[in-house]
Amino acid sequence: MKTAIAALVDRKSFDSRITRSEVTAKERWLGYLAGPCGVLLLNAVLASYLNVYYTDVLNLTGVWGGMFLMVFPILSKIIDAGTNVFMGYVIDRTRTRQGKARPWLLISAPLVTVTGILLFTVPRGSETVQVIWVMLSFNLYYSVAATIYNMSHGLMVPLSTRNTKERGGLSVFNNVASVMVSGIIVALIFPMLILPRIGVNQAAWIRLMSVLAILALPLTFVEYFFTRERITEETEELEEKQEVSMASQIKTLLGDRFWVVIVVYFFIYTMGSNLKNISLVYYCNYVLGSYNDGITQTMVSVIGGVPMGIGIFAVWPLAKRFGKRNVTLAGFLIYALGGIVCMLNPTNMTVVLIGQFIKNIGGLPCAYVFSALFADVLDHIEWKAGYRCDGVSMSLNSIILTVCTGISTGVFNILLTRSGYIAPVFDAVSGVTTASVQSGAVKGAITFCFLGFEIITGLVCAGLLAFEGVEKVIDKEQAEIRERKSR
Repeated sequence: MKTAIAALVDRKSFDSRITRSEVTAKERWLGYLAGPCGVLLLNAVLASYLNVYYTDVLNLTGVWGGMFLMVFPILSKIIDAGTNVFMGYVIDRTRTRQGKARPWLLISAPLVTVTGILLFTVPRGSETVQVIWVMLSFNLYYSVAATIYNMSHGLMVPLSTRNTKERGGLSVFNNVASVMVSGIIVALIFPMLILPRIGVNQAAWIRLMSVLAILALPLTFVEYFFTRERITEETEELEEKQEVSMASQIKTLLGDRFWVVIVVYFFIYTMGSNLKNISLVYYCNYVLGSYNDGITQTMVSVIGGVPMGIGIFAVWPLAKRFGKRNVTLAGFLIYALGGIVCMLNPTNMTVVLIGQFIKNIGGLPCAYVFSALFADVLDHIEWKAGYRCDGVSMSLNSIILTVCTGISTGVFNILLTRSGYIAPVFDAVSGVTTASVQSGAVKGAITFCFLGFEIITGLVCAGLLAFEGVEKVIDKEQAEIRERKSR
């Protein structure tokens, strides 16, 4: 697709600052660690607190008898799924000197900033005005801006290099950025210092989220300039000659066992993670602790998240020795065990912290090596089919992420509504937020969403990974791909 996009980025001023054929330290630290932090921070805050903003700040829980906050996320994610398919098609047909995914990374930067601000500037007018604004801003962010960013960002590791060790290292750095953002800022600073101060004050929320949205802009530019698509450069000439239809690519993907297994596994894991993330604030406020007490959520997130920091140094050496699949499979069994420990007494802080610690040890391999395992599967597809399916594969992957987000949000919100959730009240005169006392039914629904469901998903994911065997053949297949290209 050499159109306006190519005209924009096919200039030396837009060239990657990474010029070496091997992965460099500058690439790891700037392109895969620092650069993604802006959007990752914004997305992490939205994942944990956007629903809180809708239920507690805007008080939309009762709109349409509680159906709005169930139906609207699901319908919006159907639209989002469509834009993911379209974006995958576009990426696979983008031809520029900067690659096929990186140009869209550049374009996403201002879109994410503008639409991220619009999510929170909901006017205090009639209920109809609020509902329309919420639907439009939500879809502009998730179906347009976030889709463009997530699709292009998600392909940076798979398209970076064929060297599995270098690619594995980039996967770790990429996920360290996510862990730093969610583990330090969202899990520590937000519940301890920010939430108790802003409560349900809409003006304070708007100021805060505007700063985060603006911060994403320069950092995404850093990610763009310090990444490089070496694999796209290798295959560019072949892909221009051999344009494969989307239907053929989808048929190829669905016909491959390794791809189907990893995608189903990703769906199950994402569903459980989304339900846990969206219920975290509610669980800490109403089941384990008291409303915005500044310590409960911090303790759960930090103590439970300590293993994620340790894992930076431990996971990749273990994955290289025992295999990415094997380490991840064992991790999910530990993950389920941690959840069972929590459920023994879900209102006891000590028990829950021990369980969360165990659980996050089990979650380490999935957090750090998934991108590398997924990249192996994409190389396997290239070996098998003779062409790459990066854009289509990432679009289907993003559809899963999108659908899971919509379903989990809708299910959680309807459980809240039907069990009788009561939103806190903000007094504009005194500036004080007063929380309501929730019923046992509300607390039970929240507990299942935060703890119970992930026990099931952990066991299912472990079973699925027993059928993922791409690592046994990938070295041989990559050698054959290199041999084909040398002819």
